[in-house]
Amino acid sequence: MAQSLDLQGSFHVYDTTLRDGAQQEGLNLSVADKLAIARQLDGLGVGFIEGGWPGANPKDTEFFRRAVDELDLRHARLAAFGATRKAGVAAADDPQVAALRDSGAGVVTLVAKSHDRHVELALRTTLEENLAMVRDTVSHLRAEGQTVFLDAEHFFDGYRANRDYALEVLRTATEAGAEVVALCDTNGGMLPDWVTDVVSDVIASTGARIGIHAHNDSGCAVANSLAAVAAGATHVQGCINGYGERTGNADLVSVVANLELKLDRRVLPDGLLREATRIAHAVAEVTNFPPASRQPYVGTSAFAHKAGLHASAIKVDPDLYQHMDPLGVGNDMRLLVSDMAGRASIELKGRELGFDLSGDRELVTRVTDRVKEMEGRGYTFEAADASFELLLVEEVEGVRPAYFDVESWRVITETSPAAEAVSEATVKLKAEDVRYVVTGEGNGPVNALDAALRSAIGQAFPEVAKFELIDYKVRILDPSLPGGHGTDAITRVLIETSDGESSWVTVGVGHNVIEASWGALIDGLTFGLRKHHR
Repeated sequence: MAQSLDLQGSFHVYDTTLRDGAQQEGLNLSVADKLAIARQLDGLGVGFIEGGWPGANPKDTEFFRRAVDELDLRHARLAAFGATRKAGVAAADDPQVAALRDSGAGVVTLVAKSHDRHVELALRTTLEENLAMVRDTVSHLRAEGQTVFLDAEHFFDGYRANRDYALEVLRTATEAGAEVVALCDTNGGMLPDWVTDVVSDVIASTGARIGIHAHNDSGCAVANSLAAVAAGATHVQGCINGYGERTGNADLVSVVANLELKLDRRVLPDGLLREATRIAHAVAEVTNFPPASRQPYVGTSAFAHKAGLHASAIKVDPDLYQHMDPLGVGNDMRLLVSDMAGRASIELKGRELGFDLSGDRELVTRVTDRVKEMEGRGYTFEAADASFELLLVEEVEGVRPAYFDVESWRVITETSPAAEAVSEATVKLKAEDVRYVVTGEGNGPVNALDAALRSAIGQAFPEVAKFELIDYKVRILDPSLPGGHGTDAITRVLIETSDGESSWVTVGVGHNVIEASWGALIDGLTFGLRKHHR
């Protein structure tokens, strides 16, 4: 018999992003993507990374082949996912079981039917044969030296329909050598109290080591995972950022953070939970799904405060409106400047940006009033810290930072039925006492303006060559704002600029998208030059 993992007494954190999470609508991972994500997950300290289904998916087969040479995991072990043998075929002769055996993974997670109707209608076999399929496959892989976990698919629905049979599937897997049987809420319809009752009964009835695999269709995946742990489960599965089919799987970071920070259970190597925000965002970059700002613990809004009342309290004690120190998950508190901002918000935001405003009541009032007036015209400073900092510098120092003076700008877009539209912009400005007249071309008016502006300023300030526009957002604002309706409504543009080391966001507002974009472009370059020259 093969040796068991020396983890029988430890808690298992099992990530299934690369398999179950990859089933999310619109998410398509290459083998290189999967390898990159696996490295990030290992940096979080998870114990197991499920890499996919070798033999059933060519991409997953390639992943396991390349993982042997390209992954140097410090904390995690790779797990291969697959099904029990087919009905009427010995496990040793089943090609898909052979693919699991030959994957190079030390851990195999088998999915097995535990709902009697699924056995009879989906597998089209008998309940007895299904038990034999579980027993044969688990014992075969164990004899081949692999550790086996079992995912009991549709377990909770199967338990309700036929408790005795669902439990018998678990007993059969455990007796054959499965170290963990994970109860899957495959349809995501369970509630925490129900999970507690079922897990408690399963442990008492089988003595098996129990895991939980929860989906979020009822919005309870994290709560159900915690309920299972409270009832005795010592293996929890989930996906980074809550990826997964339909509404997703349990968000693994939320589960782990709640266990460590709320329940004082150490389930990751010491200190690695502080990497959670960085890793969650890094994985989001690989998947090309923007990080959810409102994601618990690691979202950019998770510790963001907007209301003046909140800011007043936080000024006295940050814990008054925060459930934890955000540094515990590598996040940070943010003060949002908006038309809801009071004096305390402005003071705290100023402190965050390096300005001590506490001794100047008149200045704080002036900045607060100006922010509210500008937001009444369509500006927003919640996400545009760079534009707010320029406003703050202007009020503190009495003059707005300026590295160039624009005389004029214009942009022309020309098209013909047989050709694509081409935009040309001309910018006239003075920088370092030299007058520049520059023309730029682009695939749109904003691109052309950006090219002309950078070309002109870059002659005086070469560091502008490092600046790059990395995000651009346009929003048509409420027509009730002064300015018009329909296509004449006020437009707001947010632009994110990077110098390769950090990035900053600026805002522009105008009667059309070009005018709004120009304002955001000017702020972006001005802030970048101030950053490099201050």
